[in-house]
Amino acid sequence: MIIDIHGHIGGWHAFFMPQTSAEWLVRTNERIGVTAVGVSHLGALGHDPAAFNRVAIDVARQHRGALGIWLVVNPHAGQDSAELREQLKDPVVWGLKLHPDFHELRLDSPRYAPYLELAATTGVAVLAHGQTDSGWSDPGMFGAVSDRHPNLRLVCGHSGLWPYGFDRAADIAAARANLFLDTSGSRLTGRMLARLVDRAGRGSVVFGSDAVFLDPRYAVGLLKSAPLTREDRDHVAFENAKVVLGDMKEVTHDY
Repeated sequence: MIIDIHGHIGGWHAFFMPQTSAEWLVRTNERIGVTAVGVSHLGALGHDPAAFNRVAIDVARQHRGALGIWLVVNPHAGQDSAELREQLKDPVVWGLKLHPDFHELRLDSPRYAPYLELAATTGVAVLAHGQTDSGWSDPGMFGAVSDRHPNLRLVCGHSGLWPYGFDRAADIAAARANLFLDTSGSRLTGRMLARLVDRAGRGSVVFGSDAVFLDPRYAVGLLKSAPLTREDRDHVAFENAKVVLGDMKEVTHDY
């Protein structure tokens, strides 16, 4: 069993992706053993996140159990928090997705605070793009936000992205039970993954593929070939994702 915490649907103007549909992603995941993937709609990063979040929810309802939705928050778009709160009750919704670098707003900015508090009070997780040495999403900001919101389950996307920062990201996560690192990205290797698990702790690392930006088959191959113990591999593959998602989401009940 594999739960993919970090995926996408939809196209992207500056990045060639051969396949962008939910149908392709679900079919591919069935072949490679991925039980479910949490996706955000790339269109939601733009000026009308609410519209694309609704599209994403409709798509997930067509693939119940195989797709979960991360609702994208654009802090500049004046999103209706009442609509977000209502959508978070939907069992296909996994939580909120933040992209500080694209929206050019620091993760620890007060403008994100209401959304972080919404996630904490409703019991859902937050997945955010993480990038070492970024002025918007450095892992140090994840540590600060985790400390500020101790009841929030927060995932640092890409484990900070750049390999030279993996050790520091691991140390930050190791000190916080509510902070997780995901494995998505093209720079991680099997040996790096094993080091990440060893340094952060087996309970701190969750599987992510960054599909459909990247082919999920690569990420699954990396997970299966990494020099991990069976117990460590199971934690990365699905046990930690269940902790991130909590008991309320469909995938944790159906499998």
